[in-house]
Amino acid sequence: MASTVTARPGYGQLLRTRGAWTFLLPGFAARQPFAMLTISIVLLVQHTTGSYGAAGAAAAVTGVSMALFAPYSGRLADRHGQRAVLIPGVIVHTASGLTLTALALSHAPLWALFAAAVPTGASVPQVGPMVRARWGVKLQGSPLMTTAAAFESVTDELTFVFGPLLATALCTAVDPAAGLLTESALTLLGGLLFAAQKSTQPLVTLDGHARVEHGSALRVPGVRVLIVTFLGIGSVFGGMQVSLAAFTDSIGEPGLNGVLYGVFAAGNMLSGIVCGAIAWKVAPQQRLVVGYGALALVASGLWAAHSVLALAGLGLLVGMCIAPALITGYTLVESLVPAGARTEAFTWLTGAVALGQAAAVTAAGQLEDRFWNGAGFLVPMVGTLLALATLLALRSRLTTRPRTRTVARGVGHRVPVAVD
Repeated sequence: MASTVTARPGYGQLLRTRGAWTFLLPGFAARQPFAMLTISIVLLVQHTTGSYGAAGAAAAVTGVSMALFAPYSGRLADRHGQRAVLIPGVIVHTASGLTLTALALSHAPLWALFAAAVPTGASVPQVGPMVRARWGVKLQGSPLMTTAAAFESVTDELTFVFGPLLATALCTAVDPAAGLLTESALTLLGGLLFAAQKSTQPLVTLDGHARVEHGSALRVPGVRVLIVTFLGIGSVFGGMQVSLAAFTDSIGEPGLNGVLYGVFAAGNMLSGIVCGAIAWKVAPQQRLVVGYGALALVASGLWAAHSVLALAGLGLLVGMCIAPALITGYTLVESLVPAGARTEAFTWLTGAVALGQAAAVTAAGQLEDRFWNGAGFLVPMVGTLLALATLLALRSRLTTRPRTRTVARGVGHRVPVAVD
């Protein structure tokens, strides 16, 4: 049953939702390694090959693979239960990550790294979308949904504060392979811990007499618009990761990479906290357009920054602009997409960020190798401006879907059951 709200929505009331902590803490532990993956691959492959282009390409293959397989993983979770998808996924991801590490350390050819990167990305556990789907069950129809979306954005960004810092510290102070090895181990432990929380996963609808027709979340026009906007956000993440690493390396301070990226993620986290605490009166469609415009404007100035302080300041502002766009996009899913397809919808958005990040990592790596130091910062500018143009042209498709009944083929009734 959805929780009832008797006072102004806020974080305190959200966290008092019955049963919330049973999936929040394991969910935080399970998603932490995801923030370490891309930067760990970049630092390891760059160390073994000496090329940011090769490092970016290997990380990009991982991101593209995740983007392609994440929606399918979300659809399977909607139909068969989250636990059934998580357990085999984390096992495959751990094995693939270890294989990729071994190949990189043995100086295997780039095609071999790509081959290992495909299953590594395809098996990334989609814990964030799964947690959001659990909130959707708990808060269906509640004004706390926006607060929950903000809380999840803050949680994501908290992982992106600590994840890159931890990965960079491990790769630079311990061993270049330590980041990816730690990511693989934490994914296995955190994923299994989250999968064990069976009581809060969304119910799965089974039909004893006939097969129920399931519509893909991708059929919703608004979801397709959100995918494009999230691709632009991914271009910021990917462009920042490679370009900051190249910049700090060029000034002889590679350890500052994690610090600068942490400042960027901290801005995202802080604005997310504020965004969730506000009782919004402006429609989410309008908030998305305004917030995304601000993001594109600030990201367009990154390429002109040539000092640590300038990059820290601009990175903070970029991060502060990302959170409102992410939060509003995830909030719109609740009104645009039927409940039975929301995990898939969330994974489409998460996958879009990963795909945008993968393309940005590749492009930024090539720009840093071939042109001037800081050329990779052009990628976030181009990515956000293109996405903003698409959003402005198609914003009418973000209107709330009409509430309709689910149609099933054949005779019989649908019985909701919990699937382990």
